[in-house]
Amino acid sequence: MKDKKLRIIMYSSADKVAGQGVGSAYEEQVRLIKEGASDLFDVEINNWTKKPDIQHFHTVDPTFYAKMQDKKACNIAYCHFLPDTLEGSINIPNYAMKVFSSYVVSFYKSADRLVVVNPSFIDDLVDFGIPRERIYYIPNYVSKDEFYKKSRQARKQLREHFGFKENDFIVFDAGQVQTRKGVLDFVEVAEQLPDIQFVWAGGFSFGKITDGYEELKRVQENPPKNVHFLGIVPREQMNDLYNIADVLFMPSYNELFPMTILEAVNLHVPLVLRDLDLYKDILFDHYLKGDNNTEFKEKIESLYKDKELYAQYQNESKAISDFYSKEHVLSMWREFYLSAYKEKQDALLAKKKNKKKKKKNK
Repeated sequence: MKDKKLRIIMYSSADKVAGQGVGSAYEEQVRLIKEGASDLFDVEINNWTKKPDIQHFHTVDPTFYAKMQDKKACNIAYCHFLPDTLEGSINIPNYAMKVFSSYVVSFYKSADRLVVVNPSFIDDLVDFGIPRERIYYIPNYVSKDEFYKKSRQARKQLREHFGFKENDFIVFDAGQVQTRKGVLDFVEVAEQLPDIQFVWAGGFSFGKITDGYEELKRVQENPPKNVHFLGIVPREQMNDLYNIADVLFMPSYNELFPMTILEAVNLHVPLVLRDLDLYKDILFDHYLKGDNNTEFKEKIESLYKDKELYAQYQNESKAISDFYSKEHVLSMWREFYLSAYKEKQDALLAKKKNKKKKKKNK
């Protein structure tokens, strides 16, 4: 290993589209490495001129695909989604989706290593022809300095600011307004619980190509009286919204490792989620789950009426927050980058020796 620090160049366009969880994950990961591993790495962003030791691609831009063809650098790619997880997010012609899906798989295959934020994706990637030993699981992380519970007085003032009463019971979700996010289910459950306030932070990040745009737009513009769509909210203001929330309700049909969950559990907000397999390995059953809107209604109503149950699931959320500590995730990244770089250097050295051997034998 070299004595000097390794140069990691992060490539991402996630911050160009507001309201994406990918953008939040990118910001948190970069901050974590810059602050917690500065003794090992110099981190730069989208620098096309300097020579990298490690290139880490956070998004699948075609320009980044071209940059990944630099085989002297150690190329790392984040896998934030699989092609089929885009269903219910954007509405584009089938032929275009097939072309894009093929491109995404090719992008992932070009990397020396892939990082997934949820282990449930590993088998799918292997099915696409990517060797299992090249796939690594490192969870997302959210800073407890950025997302934390404020004082009771501050929370009261925040509720007044957003137009709510101190004793309102507020069910919250954050994410793009998309079919797969379960927006219509969120509204239907709200209609069955008129005494509870439902708040959604997020908008149409991809505009009219959002799947189900017309129907979702009508619902957003004419919601029930107890449903409040706030539109896209800057991330620096999101902690205020978690501080007014009593429950995080996510009826999404498809997710990876939602940053929304990690942000909410830092404040010990109880979770009501759809019963998805992908949550089982990352949330350890520390949440209330449902398969349909009737079950969601029952779970939310129980938290509303039963103070002991509510306190129990506050503690369950705390357990999730404690597990995904800064120290644990940072140690994973430090070890990962160092081993990835060494593996790449060993491979380049072996290739060089083989060339010399072949040349000598001629």
